[in-house]
Amino acid sequence: MAEPNVVTKEDLVESAKRCIVEKGINKLTLKSVGEGAGVTQGTVYYHFKTKDKLMIEIVNDMCESSWNHLENVNKESKDQGFKWIKTALQSAYERHTKNSFYHHLFLSLITTGLNNDDVRGQMGDLLKYENEVLQKQIQSFIGTDELYGISTEIWSVLWNALIDGLAIQTLMVEDLDIEKVYEGIELLLVKKMDNM
Repeated sequence: MAEPNVVTKEDLVESAKRCIVEKGINKLTLKSVGEGAGVTQGTVYYHFKTKDKLMIEIVNDMCESSWNHLENVNKESKDQGFKWIKTALQSAYERHTKNSFYHHLFLSLITTGLNNDDVRGQMGDLLKYENEVLQKQIQSFIGTDELYGISTEIWSVLWNALIDGLAIQTLMVEDLDIEKVYEGIELLLVKKMDNM
């Protein structure tokens, strides 16, 4: 077994992701994460204290990786708006597939946050982070702080809420054709960009 000071929080987050992919979200425990990382449950507890804190770290890690990728796409693209929209929608769509565990974790934490001030605060911080990054991305390709008289701050909140709302629909409505929904969103956004 590895020594506690040898394993990092990042190692444990990766172990937790593997556990979820291999065994499902319901089998995620501090013990299973420790076993996957070759350490004791106590070592995982030392880093996270609760399963909720571990789940928040997983969601934060996935969220930050996704937004960093989108920021890089925006920086590298000559046709920033269209490419960024397509990449952002593809990233969101992949989180809405039945096999994706991101929104299962995210929505579980939102539900927990309704009765847990610490979790609510951390999830609120995550949503603020997402809104700020999204606002910055929108401003970078429209070149202004308003679109159709609405601030980019409000647009970022609306689009973020739309994606999270679609996650609820995907998880709860069995026959929802999420692929067609995303095709419609892309068509709407690209037409709006063409008219700008």
